[in-house]
Amino acid sequence: MPGKNLYTDSGIEVKEVYTKADLAGSAPSDALPGEFPYTRGVQPDMYRGKLWTMRQYAGFSTAEESNERYHYLLSQGVMGLSVAFDLPTQIGYDSDHPLAEGEVGKTGVAIDSIEDMQTLFKGIRLEDVSTSMTINATGYILLAFYTALAKQQGADLKKISGTIQNDILKEYAARGTYIYPPKPSMRIITDIFEWCSHELPKWNTISISGYHIREAGSTAVQEIAFTLSNGKAYVQAAMTKGLDINVFGKRLSFFFNAHNNIFEEVAKFRAARKMWAEIMKDLGATDPGAMKLRFHTQTGGSTLTAQQPMNNIARVTVQTLAAVMGGTQSLHTNGYDEALSLPTEEAARIALRTQQIVAFESGAPDTADPLAGSYFVESLTHSVEEQAWKLMGRIDAMGGSVSAIEQGFIQEEIARSAYEYQRQIETGEKIIVGVNKFQVQETGSIPLFRIDDSIRQIQTEKLAALRKKRNPARCDSILQDLNDKASSGENIMPVVVEAVENFCTLGEIADTLREVFGEYK
Repeated sequence: MPGKNLYTDSGIEVKEVYTKADLAGSAPSDALPGEFPYTRGVQPDMYRGKLWTMRQYAGFSTAEESNERYHYLLSQGVMGLSVAFDLPTQIGYDSDHPLAEGEVGKTGVAIDSIEDMQTLFKGIRLEDVSTSMTINATGYILLAFYTALAKQQGADLKKISGTIQNDILKEYAARGTYIYPPKPSMRIITDIFEWCSHELPKWNTISISGYHIREAGSTAVQEIAFTLSNGKAYVQAAMTKGLDINVFGKRLSFFFNAHNNIFEEVAKFRAARKMWAEIMKDLGATDPGAMKLRFHTQTGGSTLTAQQPMNNIARVTVQTLAAVMGGTQSLHTNGYDEALSLPTEEAARIALRTQQIVAFESGAPDTADPLAGSYFVESLTHSVEEQAWKLMGRIDAMGGSVSAIEQGFIQEEIARSAYEYQRQIETGEKIIVGVNKFQVQETGSIPLFRIDDSIRQIQTEKLAALRKKRNPARCDSILQDLNDKASSGENIMPVVVEAVENFCTLGEIADTLREVFGEYK
């Protein structure tokens, strides 16, 4: 397109050609992969030593059905499980609560009690898999369910590995599945950091998420600026509690989006690693492990189109390459049908095969940081970093992420970017293949995955049976103890584990803290 100015999705101008002169002031670091500031990757040999973990995000309907899908995915070569929970589970309501009606088992699996967790992982040894759970406001309860199940299996808790998302700040900014106000929510998160450092040392206690910020309409620059600002807020909260940055810093992980602009995405991942290393060093980290930004990537859900959905296979492939060439530690690839419904088994298999083809056929993983030294990518990495630091400076001036969220700054910035992106699609400045250009009359129909509304009834019957067989006085006593510890500032995690072991439900535990902390409106 000669004569026309071109820009990345973050508004960074792309020149017609890049030369050595474009590296003036942004010369690539001499540091190798595995060396501070880790721009080029967190391991010296990257994927030659170990491929990224291929995770497939799954969870729907009942624990029984999700368990079947997990066994299928493990048989197809998945290396780590990734659990999606339904909306009532995410916001702390049991399936029989009036507000759960119409939502049970829809966006993920319904988990009301330790019994559902036992069913979800039936036939799967928790010591043998790494499990990621996309859960925030009720993350402390799901972690307790998982820990209680591991204990029942006789597992060594020191060997249990996985991640809870546990990133509440992005819920206020971009997603909305919060329960408690920001300050008590931050306190629950630091309780988890402290408890896991003793009980589950290999567990990643938080996955600081840029994914949902990007899904809400942010640019790539905003995604890393807002995510790293949130990360900084969590670190400062943990240090205020007296925790050691060199210990909990190693258990922090991040969760990013991969969109279609392959070079900007690679630049984003490289810039984020460098920035986080510098942030952690400035905050006092001295252990290299606490300065390394390790991240999971999911391909961009908001980039998938309901029109000509098979085109999404190509989009996901481009995004997979961006994540791999950007140095991700684990990856989930979306099914081509996810703009229409939860992925069918066929779509989930193609999504996994996309990762396997990139891993074993493309050559992309054969060398660490394959795009390093490219005039364009190095210049773009510098530009992304420069713009992200500016945005973080504005957040710092407001008093950090919590204040910026309370003032509505982050939400407004995301909304402005989302509006601008949509405007460009509607005017045709930005082409989305099959949507605003290259349309066809579509006749064939894609088979969709549907969730039956009867699931709520099944879960309600399970809850009734559970409440009949447990010791009600024991449950009341434990929930009162939880109330007391939440009020006094003691760490709540030991009593939450005790509660789930005694068949207290997710909703009862969440309600106990609602009484103490109130709800965020």
